Amino acid sequence: MSLFPGIYSTLRLHLDHRQLVMRGLWNYYLSCCVNTLLQTLSATWELSEILEKWEATGLGAEGHNVPLQLKRVLKAMQKDLPQPAPHKDFLHCLDRNSIRLKTQHDADEVFLSILNLLQLQMNDRTLALEIQGLYKISLETQLQCLECSTIQTQNSHLLSLPLHIREDQNSLEDCINSFFERQELSGINRCVCAHCGTRTRSKQGVRVRSLPPILCIQLKRFRNMCGYTKKLNCRVTFPETFNFSEIKKDAFSTDFTQNDCRYTLYAVVVHSGSANGGHYTAYVRHRVSKCWYYADDSDVSQSSWKEVEKTYGGCSSGTAYMLMYRRDRKEDGQQPDLSG
Repeated sequence: MSLFPGIYSTLRLHLDHRQLVMRGLWNYYLSCCVNTLLQTLSATWELSEILEKWEATGLGAEGHNVPLQLKRVLKAMQKDLPQPAPHKDFLHCLDRNSIRLKTQHDADEVFLSILNLLQLQMNDRTLALEIQGLYKISLETQLQCLECSTIQTQNSHLLSLPLHIREDQNSLEDCINSFFERQELSGINRCVCAHCGTRTRSKQGVRVRSLPPILCIQLKRFRNMCGYTKKLNCRVTFPETFNFSEIKKDAFSTDFTQNDCRYTLYAVVVHSGSANGGHYTAYVRHRVSKCWYYADDSDVSQSSWKEVEKTYGGCSSGTAYMLMYRRDRKEDGQQPDLSG
């Protein structure tokens, strides 16, 4: 029995609170999209660690520098305080960089814009490339002529994997398989064959050269149809953990160097509403407690994997739009510690 039970209980409660703390963000001039992305970026502790190593000196107008303002707001979000974290400076900084306040935004577009601004505005190229490397999916596109069988290859990269979805039911595995299926290019889509010297029928396929530590996936729920944009609320199931190499065994190029393809979900960006207007929220898996939390602007509450599953869609108003998976580290063992 403790000689100081009151002190022990107070200390234990304080430590438990520190382990579970997660700060909300005020909705400021339609900022729910940015608020949601900040929650996912805060949960990407690898990003904060890189920004902490960055010496932000000689930048000129600090109010225009996105990486500096992002570094500050992520640090504020980690503080053990009950009130929402201050983030107006970051929002105004984005506004000065053409991500406007008082405007409805697409979360994936804003996410890619923020990553691009980090590359452009950081004065340490090594650390800037290190941030890009967190999300960089290196791909090899192969174009095979169906007349002479000549194969042309081109290397490229993505920072998020855009997956097409069907209007009925989908699984993440189906969507990934569809992305890597070889497509025949004919008619107006024919490409010039370097060997034949003319436009010929061909088959195009994409293969993975390397996978990143953070795999960002966009479920393409917004589709242009007859001059207007429609949102697909159809069901898309996704697992809490998966092995990329088991989903698509032939999706890798011959120079693929990544051996560990196991990933665990840690954040989900959710969209509610229609294509013309809606609201963004996020489910985030806490680094320490391993519990899921639901962030709706300034309101943050503990949640569960069962609640996350409700964002699959079909009959739910809020549907998963972006998925953030973290590659399992080998030292973590074969099975990650998942929440209920």
